[in-house]
Amino acid sequence: MAEDRIFSLRDIAFCYPGNDEPAISGITMDINVGWWVTIVGDNGSGKSTLAKILNALLIPTRGVCYVLGRDTLDPAVQWDIRKDVCMVFQNPENQIVASVVEEEVAFGPENLGLPSEDIAMRVRWALGVTGLSEFAKKPTYALSGGQKQRLALAGALAMRPKCIVLDEATSMLDPEGRRELTGVLKRLHEEGMTVVSITHRTEELLLSDHVAVLSRGKLAFYGDLNEVLSGSTLSKLGIREPSSFRLWRELKGRGLIDDRVLPRAEDMAENLVEKICL
Repeated sequence: MAEDRIFSLRDIAFCYPGNDEPAISGITMDINVGWWVTIVGDNGSGKSTLAKILNALLIPTRGVCYVLGRDTLDPAVQWDIRKDVCMVFQNPENQIVASVVEEEVAFGPENLGLPSEDIAMRVRWALGVTGLSEFAKKPTYALSGGQKQRLALAGALAMRPKCIVLDEATSMLDPEGRRELTGVLKRLHEEGMTVVSITHRTEELLLSDHVAVLSRGKLAFYGDLNEVLSGSTLSKLGIREPSSFRLWRELKGRGLIDDRVLPRAEDMAENLVEKICL
């Protein structure tokens, strides 16, 4: 197995108890260390199931999932896998267990049995990275939705994972909350953190370098972002493309924006202004 590979899935299938139809089946994919993979698909396509397979919260009914070379089927390594691959879920309220911010972030490291000085260092670092240092002594209930989601991320980061898996972590946030959370994630990714993001917001694809599309429990597409942007991959698979993608292709086709520009409204507008002013 390649040393730079964090996940290696081979013919993965999973059936929930009482269901004859698998939630996912035939999933084969590799994810390398340092990648940002965004997974999209319709409701019920199996996105959340796949996310939980990645950190051994669910064990495949069929196939194998290796995480940093370890088979998730092996009970002896499942706890270590969950330390290396931490999840942030859709609703932060369901993840917060402590009443004070710094106590919440310390919860995971305390369960690892770390010395108190190491726990304190991890808490300070995680709060600093997520921009929550000034809220360390605040009650968790007093935080905004975006701050609570960043707190959930801080709690995961305090475990010092190799990878963060986000299961619709931005879906309940307002635009400002989404900007706060994605800003933190972008910085972590630039520093080498592997990110796997499950989302229904296709505009968030622009944060990633690789894209997976699930359809009816199957992997309908898996490739790099450029493949998605250069064609009509999403629309062919029944996924609504952001209007910015269509506008971007039209502007590029007419030579009105540079090839280096991504299909973000602010980037396209800035490049158009540059060209007009010239």
